[in-house]
Amino acid sequence: MARLQRKKSPGPKKKKQDGAAGKPVQPEATSEGAASVTPIAKKKAYSVTRRPSAAVKTKGESSGKIQGWWGQSMQFLREVKVELKKVAWPSRKQTLGSTVVVLILVFIISAFLGVVDMGLASLVRLVLH
Repeated sequence: MARLQRKKSPGPKKKKQDGAAGKPVQPEATSEGAASVTPIAKKKAYSVTRRPSAAVKTKGESSGKIQGWWGQSMQFLREVKVELKKVAWPSRKQTLGSTVVVLILVFIISAFLGVVDMGLASLVRLVLH
């Protein structure tokens, strides 16, 4: 079963890059209320390694391929479930409001295109006769 991930606490949205040194910087508050910029040391990057699949080869190569495929599929579905829990789903009211706006815009655009089509069709009829 996949671990549930906790939401991160709100922090600075984006770190700025110092143009001269190319190091990330973090703003600091000063007594005047303006932000000064100081460089931050780079953090050590961690590499992610995958564990070998739990499929055990028994008889022939095809059995191992099937078990490996099945394990990968199940892992993918677990990851999908975790990611879908992170989604901020709209409320019913927001969904209905957005749907109404889309339907109104579709009606307006289709009416405009219909009028333009009839106008161009009548213009072509005048030119050909």
